[in-house]
Amino acid sequence: MTSSERATRKAELARRLREIVAPEYVIDDAETQRPYECDGLSIYRELPMLVVLPATVVEVQAVMRLCHRESVPVIARGAGTGLSAGATPSPAAVVLSLARLDRIIGIDPLARTARVQPGVRNLAISEAAAEHGLFYGPDPSSQIACSIGGNVAENSGGVHCLKYGLTVHNVLRAELVDVTGERLVAGSEGLDAAGFDLMALVTGSEGMLGVVTEITVRLLPTPEAAQVVLAAFDSVSTAGDAVGAVIAAGIVPAGLEMMDGPAIRAAEAFANAGYPTDASALLLCEIDGTAEEVAEHCARVERLFAELGAVSTRTSRDEAERALFWKGRKSAFPAVGRISPDYYCMDGTIPRGKLAHVLTEIDRMAGEYELGVANVFHAGDGNLHPLILFDANLPGNLEKAEEFGGRILELCVAVGGCITGEHGVGIEKLRQMPAQFTDSEVEQMHAVKRAFDPSGSLNPGKGIPTLRQCQEYRALSRPSAA
Repeated sequence: MTSSERATRKAELARRLREIVAPEYVIDDAETQRPYECDGLSIYRELPMLVVLPATVVEVQAVMRLCHRESVPVIARGAGTGLSAGATPSPAAVVLSLARLDRIIGIDPLARTARVQPGVRNLAISEAAAEHGLFYGPDPSSQIACSIGGNVAENSGGVHCLKYGLTVHNVLRAELVDVTGERLVAGSEGLDAAGFDLMALVTGSEGMLGVVTEITVRLLPTPEAAQVVLAAFDSVSTAGDAVGAVIAAGIVPAGLEMMDGPAIRAAEAFANAGYPTDASALLLCEIDGTAEEVAEHCARVERLFAELGAVSTRTSRDEAERALFWKGRKSAFPAVGRISPDYYCMDGTIPRGKLAHVLTEIDRMAGEYELGVANVFHAGDGNLHPLILFDANLPGNLEKAEEFGGRILELCVAVGGCITGEHGVGIEKLRQMPAQFTDSEVEQMHAVKRAFDPSGSLNPGKGIPTLRQCQEYRALSRPSAA
């Protein structure tokens, strides 16, 4: 197709989309499309053919029908806070933004559920449910901005997922529009649903099976009390060993997070959370429940940390200090952005017992690549978020960071973990998929994709490598230290 033919096709599609949605919600000029060229992982950038922002489910259906008839790929987009390039556009595709579907349809305090549209912010659900003494469990660090639709697409977690689970454990039902514009329902508001568990399949499917237009989430009672035990350690390996010891003691924290020295100092300079900046590692262990339970378990955790080598421990004295401790942790990503021109955020998961070993290996590889690393992660469930520090202005620096990140993910697989915890595969981790899955397993994923999307039009090129890519990636891969 010539450039003239592409321009004509784009203009005609834009005209027809403006018959479906208000004209100002079809974006066809490059400058206005610029905010849609990437998600939070900005090292992959591309402008789409068009951006459309429907306001109703009926409009979503009409957009999908039109694009299906015209064989135009569709990339669903939430708030753009994703970190795997899962919402990266292509010049031949339409970006379907769900930002305008942002209503909380209803909250049922007796059933402890909320019906919401995909553009609703994660934090807004808990804010709306608070008057009923309820909250929504999964709380990604970007919860002030990220959308629940994006959380479903990536199966997001957060600092409290250790006790309250990931998105997949907290979503009961979803309505979605398939590639042809038909409405489907996955899951049920009941305790169980007949047939295959399609809700679990849709959750984490990265927009490759359908466009989610409504979600029913599970709400939980707000705990009577909550406190955070902050413990400083003189080595990351000692702190890593302490994580497993807490769980082995029969205590299930609401959250158990870890930060290493560079992350501690960056977060403290940014948030003034009262972190000990001379520590090599920091654990944040939150206990919630009844006041008596919290007091007892916090005392046990403090004793346990001291026995395992903590150089200091503190327990939050009130709600304000608890919130401040978490502010430091949840500010870690932007805080690290202040100390390095660029950083590359990884996302892998490992068995808790391998924490100390993997952190030691990451430190060794950082020396090999001559790149800094700030480690911030959900230690309780083994979900690592190493932030690789680099300068994209230096020739070869970005490529080194990408290669280093890939080796971290391969290390996660080698010790019995996986290449993602909550960010998804997107474009970023396609090269590492063959490290975890065989060719036959990858083909089964393609079979599921074809069952929902025979034309391959939904978020193409994401999530699942082709078998040819698998062969190329295996040929290029290098062994990881394990």
